[in-house]
Amino acid sequence: MPLHPDLEAFLELANAPSSGRPKMHQMTAEQARAAYDRSTLALDQPGNELPIEMLELPTRDGSELPARLYRGCAADSPAPTLLFFHGGGYVLGGLDSHDSLCRDLAHGTPCNVIAVDYRLAPEHRFPTAFFDAQDALAWLRVHGPEHGLDARKLTIGGDSVGGTLATALCIAERNAQRPQPILQMLLYPCTAARQDSASHERLASGYLLERETLDWMFGQYLRSDTDRRDWRFAPLEAEDLDRLAPVHLVLAEYDPLMDEGKLYAERLEAAGVGVSLHIYNGMVHDFARLGCITEEADTLRHDLCQALAQAFR
Repeated sequence: MPLHPDLEAFLELANAPSSGRPKMHQMTAEQARAAYDRSTLALDQPGNELPIEMLELPTRDGSELPARLYRGCAADSPAPTLLFFHGGGYVLGGLDSHDSLCRDLAHGTPCNVIAVDYRLAPEHRFPTAFFDAQDALAWLRVHGPEHGLDARKLTIGGDSVGGTLATALCIAERNAQRPQPILQMLLYPCTAARQDSASHERLASGYLLERETLDWMFGQYLRSDTDRRDWRFAPLEAEDLDRLAPVHLVLAEYDPLMDEGKLYAERLEAAGVGVSLHIYNGMVHDFARLGCITEEADTLRHDLCQALAQAFR
């Protein structure tokens, strides 16, 4: 299917030399974060209004992670919960960049959503983000009921590298013989050690997420090339993927991550893991946050709410 015409027009404008905007890989991390935050205001619509609480989650090294709790359900008793990790290549993003998405998921399911502001690179390199995700889940299992969060009715999810963190977290929980969530909700996750698939070659530039940007992001996060072979960065490197929670996997046709996402689905299915694969034709990476550009962002959010509601039954 051709690139969606709304996205085609948007990308043509964004990629025009006359725009004068530097590419992300030409910026410092601070500049890129500011540009990413500005783009959120311009590209995404406000989410639904609902009660929100701020939390501080302790980490193993004594730090505290800000987290935002979106109450789609009343606080008087533990309710189904989505533990969500944002994308941004381990360098960008935070609670505000994915606020609209989290609001809509909490409201439309309904469920409680807890979004975690894990620490970013290059200030905090691999595997800090993964450890932060582990510590957030550990807090939720112990203290969730105090905040109306039911760890027995738990989905873990995220978009892009947030999806990577979510699925790597499930692998770690299995390895530790701890309970799996009832669902993994993965939006176009990064799963491969190398970004050299056919879709990476075909869509290397001009489709929002570019090869040079990915190289720049991962260069900020990884300590050395050896880290690429660690399944906490590249889940496809895991020795086995059996006994994991079922997966709701979203991919975008014009996303360079398409091929590694499909390969991850194949590996999961071969290991006996239930996979519901959804490829959104004509879409690009990060389209869940492009509500001002394409109506498919709303379609995706509706689909995700339906999948969560079905899992939480």
